[in-house]
Amino acid sequence: MGAGKREIQTSLDGLREKNLMQLKKLNTALFPVRYNDKYYADALAAGDFSKLAYFSDICVGAIACRLEKKEVGVVRVYIMTLGVLAPYRGIGIGKMLLNHVFELSAKQNISQIYLHVQTNNDDAISFYKKFGFEITETIQNYYTNITPPDCYVLTKNITQPQTKK
Repeated sequence: MGAGKREIQTSLDGLREKNLMQLKKLNTALFPVRYNDKYYADALAAGDFSKLAYFSDICVGAIACRLEKKEVGVVRVYIMTLGVLAPYRGIGIGKMLLNHVFELSAKQNISQIYLHVQTNNDDAISFYKKFGFEITETIQNYYTNITPPDCYVLTKNITQPQTKK
């Protein structure tokens, strides 16, 4: 062992029935809302778009998405939740989760990703804006049991890689 800094391993793992309880525990710790069975079914159905993030083999974050068909052949990604436990924020885990969804979207010709953020969640709003999301709508009374009840819709259009001719 050298005297240098020990490299901490961060990794992503797919969401499966077997590790779904990890997501449920994270959501309880991270969000003021309780999620129903449909949320978890959608997260599982999204396949590779939903991931758990590990820091030194400890589950510290997750992204849960839903794939939505807008019209024939057009799919967009809805980020239902993205969260990282407070002690692990600021070290690139949220960025890693978000970049994973961007890369997967580009590969699958998905051109739009969107999400809802409570209007007073300045940290989340600035985080998403750093990655090119824009506030495209305000919805009054979106949330029922939290204050303020309003949310912003943040949207990012994904540019598809150009194929060489």
